[in-house]
Amino acid sequence: MLPFIASSAGTLVGVAIGIIVILVLIIPNIKIVPQATTFIIERLGTYRTTWETGFHMKVPFIDRVAKKISLKEKVADFAPQAVITKDNVTMQIDTVLFYQIVDPKLYTYGIERPIVAIENLSATTLRNIIGDLELGESR
Repeated sequence: MLPFIASSAGTLVGVAIGIIVILVLIIPNIKIVPQATTFIIERLGTYRTTWETGFHMKVPFIDRVAKKISLKEKVADFAPQAVITKDNVTMQIDTVLFYQIVDPKLYTYGIERPIVAIENLSATTLRNIIGDLELGESR
């Protein structure tokens, strides 16, 4: 009777270790994406998909969350820009931009530094608009 007890105890320990290993592999790969957030998922370093709000599971050791992106509207306050009006008056204009990400994949992979690109695009657009106005019209 003693060998039977030792055998079942060994099997029980093996099953317990198996369950613990499975839980250690599965639990970290269960992800819940909060509201107004998306996760960019890469499989072996290549874009796989974009996870929207909700419950998701990834494949252990193969998939990874490459980036977590907030879809909320953000504010960017840039340094004052020197602009020249149509009548050759130079002035400084402070720029505050409100922006919202609408395509997380393009935001992640489309450009190296998106905030710098937004700043440069806004400065160029501001200079074009103010350059077409005279000083009195620019208020």
